[in-house]
Amino acid sequence: MEYSKLLDLATDLGYHLAMSGAETFRVEESISRIFAAYEIDAEVFVIPNCMHVSIEPVIGQPLTRMRRIGAHGNDIDAVERYSDLSRRICRERPTSEIAMQWLAETKKQERQYSFPVYLLGNALGALGFTILFGGGLVDALLSGVCGILVGLITYWMDKLGANQFFRTIAAAFPMALLAYTFNAFFPSVRSDCVIIGALMILVPGLLFTNAMRDIIFGDTNSGSNRIVQVLLIAVAIALGAAVAWNAVAFVWHSPISPAPISHILLMECLGCAIGCLGFVIVFNIHGPGALLCILGGILTWAVYDISLQLGIGEIGAYFYGAVFASAYSEVFARIRKCPAIGYLVIAVFPLIPGSGVYYTMQYAVQGQMDLFASKGMHTAAIAGAMAVGILLISTVFRLWSTRQVHKK
Repeated sequence: MEYSKLLDLATDLGYHLAMSGAETFRVEESISRIFAAYEIDAEVFVIPNCMHVSIEPVIGQPLTRMRRIGAHGNDIDAVERYSDLSRRICRERPTSEIAMQWLAETKKQERQYSFPVYLLGNALGALGFTILFGGGLVDALLSGVCGILVGLITYWMDKLGANQFFRTIAAAFPMALLAYTFNAFFPSVRSDCVIIGALMILVPGLLFTNAMRDIIFGDTNSGSNRIVQVLLIAVAIALGAAVAWNAVAFVWHSPISPAPISHILLMECLGCAIGCLGFVIVFNIHGPGALLCILGGILTWAVYDISLQLGIGEIGAYFYGAVFASAYSEVFARIRKCPAIGYLVIAVFPLIPGSGVYYTMQYAVQGQMDLFASKGMHTAAIAGAMAVGILLISTVFRLWSTRQVHKK
């Protein structure tokens, strides 16, 4: 056994998982299980921006590899492929040369939507969620244009190597400026709904779900790191939209958006389906799993809406919606033998409080500090309820899986 090559293999596989957007615990477990399959003692330590892997061969000195991890992607298809490769290596235990060939083949087989399709995903995501949050047809179409604008700016900022905080501000400002400007000339435009729908593209849904799952599995350092990133991105979204609001208020007048429309559940589910389809493209999900992700988003929103109609409070409705989304993702992950994160991030996306972030920002800009504090606490309570729901179900399934392993 060439220990150095096996160490390179495991480290490279873990690196590709991390760069694709996998949870920290998944990266650590995938590397550790490969070494366990070859009966090699290993120590694996991973945080969002670095990994350290060390093994102790039966004969010889300990070997160590350390890799710097850059900006994480949103490539769910790649996460599934590399996770499947890890399981295959553990199951068949090939030589290190063959395993490296498998890794190279997996790298070549990665699928990506074309750039025009990616922009379509941005448009559909913004359009669908604008309908879901009470926008009309004109609002939805304008939001779709804003979504394309966000996609173009984000792509350009990525090419320039801009950090995520600046990239988010750069995308949020022109998008919100376009919506507020249309509202200034056409008062019937619901600029609030337009902006909320388009802002959903910038909301770090994968970071949030990964943070929750890392905390579940004891990676509190990684979970806390990701939570801080989520908060910074939320601040960047608020800053970009706030500057746009002030610019329009200075040139014309303070934008006043008409009240959202109360859609029937069927229309909300249609908007949810369109929005989830957009995010399936944005997160690079392919095959039958894409349809299951969209179905999960629709059913999650239905659970939330029905909970409200049954008289359950809003926070409770978010909790039950998150519980369903988490259970749905865990069940289908086991049926299809793939990571749950792809199903979870899409299924839970309709519940992410993008409107809460937006209105909290708006009250702060307008100087209504009482409403700012109230809305901010309410949004934090929603996020907390969702986190508890995800943590609860994921923990139950984790305990069940551990029990099944001990039985074997």
